[in-house]
Amino acid sequence: MRVNKKYSCLPAEEKGIHIINIRAIEDIGYDQHESTLLNSLSKNPDADCKYGLYFRDGKRKVDYILVYHYKKSSAGKTLTRRAQQNDSGVRSTKQDQPLPGKGVQLEMGEGEPHMDYHEDDKRFRREEYEGNLVEAGLELERDEDTKIHGIGFVKIHAPWNVLCREAEFLKLKMPTKKMYQINQTHGILKKINSVIQKITEPIQPKVAEHKPQTVKRLSYPFSREKQHLFDLSDKDSFFDSKTRSTIVYEILKRTTCTKAKYSMGITSLLANGVYSAAYPLHDGDYEGENVEPNDRKLLCEEWASYGVFYKYQPIDLVRKYFGEKIGLYFAWLGVYTQMLIPASIVGIIVFLYGCATVDENIPSMEMCDQRNNITMCPLCDRTCSYWKMSSACATARASHLFDNPATVFFSVFMALWAATFMEHWKRKQMRLNYRWDLTGFEEEEDHPRAEYEAKVLEKSLRKEHKHKETDKEKLTWKDRFPAYLTNFVGIIFMVGLTFAIVFGVIIYRISTAAALAISSTPSGRSSVRVTVTATAVIINLVVIIILDEVYGCIARWLTQIEVPKTDKNFEERLIFKAFLLKFVNAYTPIFYVAFFKGRFVGRPGDYVYIFHSFRMEECAPGGCLMELCIQLSIIMLGKQLIQNNLFEIGIPKMKKFIRYLKLKRRRSLDHEEHMKKKQRYEVDYNLEPFAGLTPEYMEMIIQFGFVTLFVASFPLAPLFALLNNIIEIRLDAKKFVTELRRPVAVRAKDIGIWYNILRGIGKLAVIINAFVISFTSDFIPRLVYLYMYSENGTMHGFVNHTLSSFNVSDFQAGTAPNDPLDLGYEVQICRYKDYREPPWSENKYDISKDFWAVLAARLAFVIVFQNLVMFMSDFVDWIIPDIPKDISQQIHKEKVLMVEVFMREEQGKLHMLETWKDKDKTKGENCNNHSPRLSRSHSGSLSSCHSYPLDV
Repeated sequence: MRVNKKYSCLPAEEKGIHIINIRAIEDIGYDQHESTLLNSLSKNPDADCKYGLYFRDGKRKVDYILVYHYKKSSAGKTLTRRAQQNDSGVRSTKQDQPLPGKGVQLEMGEGEPHMDYHEDDKRFRREEYEGNLVEAGLELERDEDTKIHGIGFVKIHAPWNVLCREAEFLKLKMPTKKMYQINQTHGILKKINSVIQKITEPIQPKVAEHKPQTVKRLSYPFSREKQHLFDLSDKDSFFDSKTRSTIVYEILKRTTCTKAKYSMGITSLLANGVYSAAYPLHDGDYEGENVEPNDRKLLCEEWASYGVFYKYQPIDLVRKYFGEKIGLYFAWLGVYTQMLIPASIVGIIVFLYGCATVDENIPSMEMCDQRNNITMCPLCDRTCSYWKMSSACATARASHLFDNPATVFFSVFMALWAATFMEHWKRKQMRLNYRWDLTGFEEEEDHPRAEYEAKVLEKSLRKEHKHKETDKEKLTWKDRFPAYLTNFVGIIFMVGLTFAIVFGVIIYRISTAAALAISSTPSGRSSVRVTVTATAVIINLVVIIILDEVYGCIARWLTQIEVPKTDKNFEERLIFKAFLLKFVNAYTPIFYVAFFKGRFVGRPGDYVYIFHSFRMEECAPGGCLMELCIQLSIIMLGKQLIQNNLFEIGIPKMKKFIRYLKLKRRRSLDHEEHMKKKQRYEVDYNLEPFAGLTPEYMEMIIQFGFVTLFVASFPLAPLFALLNNIIEIRLDAKKFVTELRRPVAVRAKDIGIWYNILRGIGKLAVIINAFVISFTSDFIPRLVYLYMYSENGTMHGFVNHTLSSFNVSDFQAGTAPNDPLDLGYEVQICRYKDYREPPWSENKYDISKDFWAVLAARLAFVIVFQNLVMFMSDFVDWIIPDIPKDISQQIHKEKVLMVEVFMREEQGKLHMLETWKDKDKTKGENCNNHSPRLSRSHSGSLSSCHSYPLDV
């Protein structure tokens, strides 16, 4: 029986290779001439295959791996039984093949173990699918003799002709032989660039791809008809491992398994458990002795190490190994981290300005001056007593660190910084598109997802059952309406749950403050506000971290029941839902402190109560900005430290340890397997599967919100974000290189929907900071007092101006302090922070004219600040071109050079045709000069003269 040469590598007698019986394979649906599948069951792997990186022959590289579970005894007996039947002449044709799983039980003997129907069905599907892969031109090799019991591996290799065919289908741009000079700067710019290169040389990674290039190869979409344009001197390296795995994955996605009316690609087969995993291989080991140099090892040394945190990222090498989509993520993260450096410096300067001027701040000095003897009204009913304003001196001084005129400047700066960052990233993205040959790249519609195909199949079967004529089915909005309704109700419920939790924390704060106020110790009463704030923020942090994980799972489930058609649609919908829920979860407590706390308190004698027993919270005498700063800093730092870093380090380590314990238990059962060296695909199988970039982007986007949305209350936010990101880059790099299976390379020219989210956050940040400065801080009341009410043009008397008076005889029954003599004297008038008429006025306790003046100034500031900063941001957006001038020139130059190449090729063809015509004409004239008799006798020679150029 003939065996296809491309699947036979070594004699079966030498290597113990078992080739599946061809007739048995034909019985399950293979074509006889293309159905040879090699099973390599050698117990001693050959070092020539580099422990799994190559086929057994050591020549064909493994481009992709399919993994499946199998039952050794049943499968072996079934195949043996089928081989015996085929050898005895009992064979069935492809047309007579029963449905998967049927008829197998009849072929087994009574003494043989019963074959599981589902396992049998999966095996049939694998056999048909792998046969279709062979028909598509791929070469396969099976390995079931591994250290992992019950796991089989199918190694896939794409030969040269398949790579060329698919590269042409995918329109992959490949480098041609033509090289051209990249435009270089001249004059003073050249000198500046050389100086910058010398200064930054120590922080550049030591990789070849990162060195500045003066020449570049002209790239063109690959075409088999124009192979002469490309440098094919080394066919083995023309398509790198990333490109090869991408090509194989495209074939796997479109190759179907059609038995029993199923149309299943690799995604469907994975979803149904026919295969348990599918992944490309890493290039090799990244640590250990005598490890051959490879890109993975180089990335581990120059990128995924905490010791090189100060160096630039080798983005080109990251793209070469992981693909453009992952390369763009790390490029964006690097640009974002670099842009945080100037923001951090300005934030530190603003904070130091607050520290330097705290002793010169007149309002805080007045609050700390005990000679003023300002008696404040109780903070709660009955249990709380009157208190001195000077007891809040520390809070007032700390508030000045973040509530000073410099914070207004910093808010404007950060709004412009966000606009500049977005423009800088767009320019960087265009540079990368040019460097990575992505100019002109357009994403094509992806293959339908497995779940979508299953739903469409279910719908078509339902219509067939009703005897209806059906065209090609697709899911409409009517089919998805229950899912849309569930999404709407689910999201509303989740947002309501977040609000309910924040409300619960408010109740906790109010009740805890009342309980601590009963404390007999003066120190306990003085630290009530700080204690309540700190504990409430910690509770909020724990709830946010827990709900983040819950909301992530719920967002995925809500997206799955929608059944989006493609992976891109699925990802975009998942991102929108997850971002909405996590945004509300992370920022709701902060929004409450910034805009709602202390706004609906009421006044002494007429307070607002919750459930008729809990009095609404009040802001501190220095305002709520200090509390907002505490809330923001603890939540931001806690999320970064616990969720982003500890979870990313701890959970993978824990999963790795659990896998190690399982493997150790298996090895103890089979000492012979333990002694074998693991193949590359076995090692990679034990790594974590790649789950996408959504979690990585999400944590950075939430952090971007912390940096920009409430930066007026916490100028040090960019500094903490910078420190976190320095660790985050290396942490993510280490995870991708050492902890995860190698993801399939995906081409992308931008960061997708995340860019629109960033722009939206940048616009929202302007509005929120305007309201924080105007309504949360005391910046506007100070300006109003300074220019309208101050007698000497200074801030002296500002504190007294912001306080209203209350006659203690006007307390409601049962709300007056239990111990009115707690301060050692009887209080008749107490003060509270508000703009209201005094008790001796005709309209006592009504809102005063000062309140309306301050409110008008606040609203005017919001309008002016918002429009001014928006205009400045748009001006920055307009003045900075999206495409750098040198890149646009290079792109134009490439187009001109490509036209020249094709024009020369056409001219060469025309010249060749003219030469052939001249030769043909010359031959004809030479033949006509012969005598007629000679011509007649040599008619065959004459015809050969005319046909010669055509043959050539």
